[in-house]
Amino acid sequence: MILAADCGNTQTVLGCIDEQGTIVREFRIESNRNKSHFEYASDIDRILRLLGPEEPRFEGAILSSVVPGLTETLRKALRLLTGRDSLVVGAGIRTGLRIRIDDPGSIASDLVATAVAAKQLFPLPAIIIDMGTATTVTVVDREGSYIGGVIMPGVRISMNALAGNTSLLPSVDLAPPRKLIATATGDAIRAGLLYGAAGALDGILHRFEAELDGVASIVATGGLAASVCPYCTHPIRIDEQLLLRGLYLIWRSNRRG
Repeated sequence: MILAADCGNTQTVLGCIDEQGTIVREFRIESNRNKSHFEYASDIDRILRLLGPEEPRFEGAILSSVVPGLTETLRKALRLLTGRDSLVVGAGIRTGLRIRIDDPGSIASDLVATAVAAKQLFPLPAIIIDMGTATTVTVVDREGSYIGGVIMPGVRISMNALAGNTSLLPSVDLAPPRKLIATATGDAIRAGLLYGAAGALDGILHRFEAELDGVASIVATGGLAASVCPYCTHPIRIDEQLLLRGLYLIWRSNRRG
């Protein structure tokens, strides 16, 4: 069993993954920059005990992080939990993925993990949508190379900006709107956010497919994928565990012995 963690700007996703690559437990905690590694270790240990029934025995851990200020904190927390140094996704780590962008060292580790999983699990080329604090749409080409993508504000960032910069528009949840041409303010905001995000994705996907000269596998992950992707016209497979699957594949590639 290994413990995999992905630290995002809003949440950190953790998963317990067995020797066959099955994710047997998965949970999320807040990415809190004010917590110590002892507090993180205590929180994670408590959740693992609650999930029970048996406390897992870890032979290793892997960490990806897009929050530099938390990377070392979480690395120390994972060591407390597993008794081993974590494999931190970054320069010098074997991934089996060719990165063909202007500055390969600038790619975020979560994008590497999802690309590794997409390359292994789906017909190529593959387009990967990751909907978190930011929304990214990235591409692995037919030869299995990561060739880049786009980054745009996430749905919640757009919602917070709308509520924070207007006097009469409230914050709303992301429940499905009753109809597109809305007759109530809350539904109008929901429809604008969800259909607007879906329309943006469809436009990007259409242009990506044209640039790739054909149809591509499209897979979406991240906390908001299930809320937005059903409104897209493109067929999109939702895999909320794609990033953890990628971390397992990277850990396996770098395993010693």
